[in-house]
Amino acid sequence: MKIAIVCYPTFGGSGVVAIELGLELAHRGHEIHFITYRQPVRLALLNPNVHYHEVNVPEYPLFHYQPYELALSSKLVDMVKLYKIELLHVHYAIPHAYAGYMAKQMLKDEGIIIPMVTTLHGTDITLVGNHPFYKPAVSFSINKSDIVTSVSQSLKDDTYNLFNIKKEIHVIPNFIELDKIRNEGLISCQRSVMAKKEERIVTHISNFRKVKRIPDIIKIFYKIQEKIPAKLMMVGDGPEKAKAEQLCEDLCIQDKVIFFGNSNEIDQILSFSDLFLLPSETESFGLAALEAMAWSVPVISSNSGGLSEVNFDGISGYLSDVGDVDNMAENALKILESDETLNQFRTNALEVAKQFDIKNILPLYENLYLQAIKNTQ
Repeated sequence: MKIAIVCYPTFGGSGVVAIELGLELAHRGHEIHFITYRQPVRLALLNPNVHYHEVNVPEYPLFHYQPYELALSSKLVDMVKLYKIELLHVHYAIPHAYAGYMAKQMLKDEGIIIPMVTTLHGTDITLVGNHPFYKPAVSFSINKSDIVTSVSQSLKDDTYNLFNIKKEIHVIPNFIELDKIRNEGLISCQRSVMAKKEERIVTHISNFRKVKRIPDIIKIFYKIQEKIPAKLMMVGDGPEKAKAEQLCEDLCIQDKVIFFGNSNEIDQILSFSDLFLLPSETESFGLAALEAMAWSVPVISSNSGGLSEVNFDGISGYLSDVGDVDNMAENALKILESDETLNQFRTNALEVAKQFDIKNILPLYENLYLQAIKNTQ
C-alpha cells in the first residue's frame, strides 16, 4: 500500500507513535509518505520505502495567523496525485483530519477517491477539541473520516460523551518496539553517573504541563527518600519545570533530584531506573508508562483516563486516585523496599509491555487500511 501519514513532528506521544508506525509499515514493504511542517524528531530516511514531504506555509502580512490547514490540504492533494497514494492516515482530529477532508474533496472533483483513517490521541479530544470554538469542526472531521481509531477505550468513551459522533471508533492501543528497545547497546550512560549503588532510581518523563501534576511527583519522591536512599530523574521540559526546581529547594532535596531537560537518552535513563512515576490528572493512554515497562520498570500512576488499560494494578505497578500523594508514596515503597518484590514487579512490567509490542498492534492497522480501501472501491 502507498500510505500518507500526517502528524506533529515533535517529542509528543502522538508524533512518536505515528513515526514508529510508519517506519514499521515501511519495513513490511509499504510505501510511506510523511507529510508534516518539519522533519519529525525520530524519522530515519534510510529506508527506500520512507519519504518525507515538508508543508511550507508562506507568510503574508494579510494573515495574523498563517493558514496551515490550507497549506496542508493543498500539499496532500499534490502528493496524492504525484505518488498515487492510496490512503491517508492522519493523527489528531484538528487540524489534520479537517485538512485531510478538504484534500479528499478537492481530489474527488478530479475523480480521485481516497480513504482517510483518523487516529484520536487525547488532547485533540479532551482539551483542544472540546473548546466551543473547535467542537463543531472536531465532530465534523471525525464523522467525515472513513475509519476512526482511538488509542484507548477511555478516549473512545470520552469522544462519544463529548461529541455527537456517528462513526464507529476502533480501539487500537499505542505500542512499543520491544526488539528495538531491548537490543540497543547502552554504553554511553552508566548508572553510577545518576546514583550510588545503594540508591533507588525513580524517574519521570513528560512535557511538564500542569496536567502531569509535577508537584505531586516531587512530593511522592520526598516521602520515598525519607524512608530509603533514592534519586529522582526528571526528564523533559515545560512550564512547570521552574516551579518543580523551586519545590525541590524548598524541601531541601535539590541534591537528590536531577533535571535533564529534553533528552535523547531516555532509553539509557530508563534502563537504570527502578520505578516510574506518572500521577497525571489524565492520560488518554500513558505511552511514557509503557516505555518504562518495556525496560522492566514498574509504574506508580493515577487511575485516570487510559492508564488502567496500560498499568495493571498490583501487577506492573499500582494505581491511585488523582492527587493521592500518600497512597502513591506508600505503594512506591512497597515495591522499592525489597529487592525480591522489586524484581517481581520488574518481571511483571515487562510481561505486560509485551502485550503492546508493535508486532501485535501493526496488523490491526493494516486490516483497517485494507477495509478502508475496499470500501472506497
